[in-house]
Amino acid sequence: MRRLFAVAVVAAIAAAGYQLWLRDSSLVAVRDVTVTGVSSAESREVRAALTEAARGMTTLHVREDELRAAAAGFPTVDSVSVDARFPNGLAIEVREREPVALIEASGRDLPVAGDGMLLPGISTAGLELPAIEAPRVDPSAKRAGDEALDQARVLGAAPSPLRPLIERASVDDRGTVLELSDGIVLVFGDPSERPAKWAAAARILADRELGGLSYIDLRAPDRPAVGGASAAPGAL
Repeated sequence: MRRLFAVAVVAAIAAAGYQLWLRDSSLVAVRDVTVTGVSSAESREVRAALTEAARGMTTLHVREDELRAAAAGFPTVDSVSVDARFPNGLAIEVREREPVALIEASGRDLPVAGDGMLLPGISTAGLELPAIEAPRVDPSAKRAGDEALDQARVLGAAPSPLRPLIERASVDDRGTVLELSDGIVLVFGDPSERPAKWAAAARILADRELGGLSYIDLRAPDRPAVGGASAAPGAL
């Protein structure tokens, strides 16, 4: 029994050593890299950076932190996910940041993401994006700051069905304020509790018994206030 136990221990150690050797072996080195999900003006550079990083790995030892670091310098990239394909393939899927608004910088409109990241490499052709009102933005900046960042965060949390209704964003003494295409103003205040505030706005805007709304104050999302509300024509 002792001999069998000793043999088993030696075999286990040998197997572990083999696995450690194999996971960094050239036999499983990454050679075939596919990168999907990139469509921005930076796509060529993104693919090149990720491919270079991936080819220093093996399919049994994928270092995702290094891939994320390789993509971190590109503002259009939000995240990357990896699928190792034994023995020598690696598929990398890129998730790009989506523009939620436009911000003026040196006479041109730059798209901005919901986390405030400026996206000069993202095309906005065919998109109807609201404008963010903000002080002059340096076109070399990576991220919107202060008031513009608050507006971007509020816009980024907007439910998809409501996004086409938003005309512009601004900041006044009430905090972040959005104007809808029908003239209704949404008062968000600070960007905290964004999901709850948008949920409250959606409920009120969907209420067919309300008409003539001029504003919805969402600063206290559990008890939003409305202005100018009246019964809609035909409502009981």
